[in-house]
Amino acid sequence: MTEQATPHEGHTAKAGRPPAPADPRGAMLRAPDATPPTSGAAALPPQARAGEQAGDGAATSHGTSHSPSNGAEHTRPDVAEGVPTQPGPEQTRPPDGQERRTGEPRPPGPAAMRRDGDRLRFVGAATRRIARGIDLDEIVMGLCRATVPTFSDAILVYLRDPLPVGDERPVGPLVLRLRRTDRLRMIEEGAEEQDTEGSRLAALPVQADIVAGAELCEVHLGGALAEVLRGVRPVFADSAAARAALTELLGEGRTVPGARRAILAPLRGRRRVIGAAVFLRRPDRPAFEGDDLLVAAQLATHSALGIDKAVLYGREAYIADELQRTMLPETLPRPTGVRLASRYLPAAETARVGGDWYDAIPLPGSRVALVVGDVMGHSMTSAAIMGQLRTTAQTLAGLDLPPQEVLHHLDEQAQRLGSDRMATCLYAVYDPVSHRITIANAGHPPPVLLHLGGRAEVLRVPPGAPIGVGGVDFEAVELDAPAGATLLLYTDGLVESRLRDVWTGIEQLRERLAATAQLTGPDHPPPLEALCDEVLDMLGPGDRDDDIALLAARFDGIAPSDVAYWFLEPEETTPSRARRLARSALERWDLQELSDSVELLVSEVVTNAVRYASRPITLRLLRTDVLRCEVGDDVGQLPRLRQARATDEGGRGLYLVNKLARRWGATRLSNGKVVWFELNRS
Repeated sequence: MTEQATPHEGHTAKAGRPPAPADPRGAMLRAPDATPPTSGAAALPPQARAGEQAGDGAATSHGTSHSPSNGAEHTRPDVAEGVPTQPGPEQTRPPDGQERRTGEPRPPGPAAMRRDGDRLRFVGAATRRIARGIDLDEIVMGLCRATVPTFSDAILVYLRDPLPVGDERPVGPLVLRLRRTDRLRMIEEGAEEQDTEGSRLAALPVQADIVAGAELCEVHLGGALAEVLRGVRPVFADSAAARAALTELLGEGRTVPGARRAILAPLRGRRRVIGAAVFLRRPDRPAFEGDDLLVAAQLATHSALGIDKAVLYGREAYIADELQRTMLPETLPRPTGVRLASRYLPAAETARVGGDWYDAIPLPGSRVALVVGDVMGHSMTSAAIMGQLRTTAQTLAGLDLPPQEVLHHLDEQAQRLGSDRMATCLYAVYDPVSHRITIANAGHPPPVLLHLGGRAEVLRVPPGAPIGVGGVDFEAVELDAPAGATLLLYTDGLVESRLRDVWTGIEQLRERLAATAQLTGPDHPPPLEALCDEVLDMLGPGDRDDDIALLAARFDGIAPSDVAYWFLEPEETTPSRARRLARSALERWDLQELSDSVELLVSEVVTNAVRYASRPITLRLLRTDVLRCEVGDDVGQLPRLRQARATDEGGRGLYLVNKLARRWGATRLSNGKVVWFELNRS
């Protein structure tokens, strides 16, 4: 209990008190000249309360004791309405034989100075804890953990649903959703309740229905809650308006703690109120003081601004993730004669956008283009440039240009995007029929080829200059791609870090691939997905300095016995000859049940080619998991599907192909086009 002034002494001291500062925050920043009621000691850390009790014990014998509830009854009107005020002067009796002149300010007592100093330290520690949060949940949790039990015994945090982002205007009514509830639990003898760790717990003697709170609350215009939120300042629950606002927020039928045991603090962001926090104290603990409104205001302000920034950061991260996701292939194709697997890892969770990319593009003749590239930088700009280069590479691949020509056009495109748009890229074309691969490089780390026997080889390809340098010729090299081998394309984030240079990392990658292949034996290559995971496991804690893009291709190839290839002259008898050749190939492969469909479709496609071609046309049948037919000619114009009229004599060939084939398409080549279709084998 703290010494309190007699009524006439309190009136005299009040008359001589200097005026309070205009900004209520000054009460937290200037040296205090008053002693708040003892109830504020319960808001301080245990070590602060212990020292405070020792200082107050000597003063209790000279004053009149007041309970916390009595102190709440004699508050000034501005405090009762939730307006932060300056603490009053220290009410101490002068020593015997000495009289204090009327109007003379009384010196602050040591207990008051300790209390206000502890408040400042608490606010500083709490705001630092709140500021450590990055996302919304971390900030709300920081607010709850910082206030319970040091400042309050329970807290309820309500936020707008949905939370507005930046300057966007909310649509619809203001709805608050209970985001988090924390309350103190105390271990007592004889308690039966246990937590998840087996400790005995007793529920806090704050009403359970209040601690639970309503899940949703719609704020009605003109209501008590709307008025409190519009005022922004925290308020005690001892006023009629505050009690009505708490009842509206928490829900009907929930008892609000009386006196000053509840504080309702609006959470205001940069432009609008985004929620509210309710601080509660149990009945056996002293009530809140006037200075505690300043503490609640500081906590609410820092939390609201942090939530505002977290929502903005979350929106930016979402946009970045969506940008990265849409610019990388959602799924890899399943081309004939090759199996594919990929991985992409950002440099860090906080920087999820980069310029690394990979791609696999089906080409005419059952070939496939394998691409991996890296734009310099880790920003939205790098990701945007990466998307443009990837789109350009897909377009150039559709023209069936040689790998070195693709890199040349990518270099020109990078120069058009800007003088400092630099990137590395590796472009390879695999032909499953000839079991060959053609590779061109633009300043990218060389690929690694894992042979079936377990030998890992770093392919010797011309290094080339990065894309964007300009005026540089690129060179392509053609290499064997035996069946069962695995080609690994990657970006430099996999092999280069602060702890090792790029060539040391490439050697470690080669050794890791060889060691992994030995686990499955010389006759069985390691599973492709497991191989990618094993490669990423070589990364240590300090090796994630850059994004990582990884593309693995397992070369199955197409056996010569599964390929039938013919050159046909563009003559009137060519369609009938093409039907006979296709029938004989199907008989050799024991696929006679497909003869009728294949002959009809081959006849239609070859007839269209003969009508316009001036050079020999090609006919190729491929037997894999499906039956694929390809017809090539020297006419660059692609056919298109159209609906023939009843009086038309032709124009129904592609309509039949579209109805009977599993898939079909046409691809333009540098010297013509290829029309293809596929049929299921069973």
